[in-house]
Amino acid sequence: EQELKLLTNLYAALPDLDALGFELGTQFNASAFGAWGFALSISKTFRDGVKRAIRYLPLSTAYCHVVDRLADDELLLIFDPSPIPAPLTQMMLERDMSTGVVLARELTHKPGAIKRIEFEALLPYKDRIEQILGAPVHLGCAQNAIVLDAAIAEEPFPHYNEKLVRLLDDQCRQLMDRLATQGIDQQIRRALLGPLGLAASLEDVAAALNLAPRALRRKLEDDGTNFRAILDDTRRHLADQLLTGTTMKLDEMAYHLGYGDTASFTRAFRRWHGMSPGAYRKQQ
Repeated sequence: EQELKLLTNLYAALPDLDALGFELGTQFNASAFGAWGFALSISKTFRDGVKRAIRYLPLSTAYCHVVDRLADDELLLIFDPSPIPAPLTQMMLERDMSTGVVLARELTHKPGAIKRIEFEALLPYKDRIEQILGAPVHLGCAQNAIVLDAAIAEEPFPHYNEKLVRLLDDQCRQLMDRLATQGIDQQIRRALLGPLGLAASLEDVAAALNLAPRALRRKLEDDGTNFRAILDDTRRHLADQLLTGTTMKLDEMAYHLGYGDTASFTRAFRRWHGMSPGAYRKQQ
């Protein structure tokens, strides 16, 4: 959510450049994606890597929903941009598809692996897209897709390592599980930093999340934390940012952080950093 807000601001500030999303997508490669990208590169085949990529897609930078489909002698990677809000829809579709082309070319090592790229929209900069991606572009199609040679997609990868793939699969599953269990923590932080403010109680946050206070406590206990720890950590991070990035006075800062007075804030800060807010600001 924060990244989309940032991208929206950047998009609004940028000049109107043709094929901007395609330019952005070419900046990525498999090594940029950690365990996700590594798992793709040592899969049994490109098709096997595609299945793995889609299974763990939230570990990538993709915002599109992606599916694969075999049609005769072609493998289609179909990109659905409906989860992406306007005005970013077209640019992020372009970026995701461009990244997909780069990864396909990097992993297959075959010049003819990508047969064509299909777009639903009648984009006015077709020649520029073909120049960036190095593949034929078809417009006004039924879907947004990267179309590959199915036979090449089934050729075995030279670096396939069954044991390492299993290890990376485990790592990807653990990362996915971690993303899932961080949900309630992040919802609480967003509520505290947003409409409720840092003086909010557990009961206030539970009501904002449509949960009973007891249910919220139980969810946090299951995650090995509690509301007080999340509130304390959120206040600490924001205090550090305000002290190093602003000239805000300490009494104002205490108010924004949800403390009743400056002395309470100072005591909490000493507990976090072993020094006063003023000394921390000078040190930074």
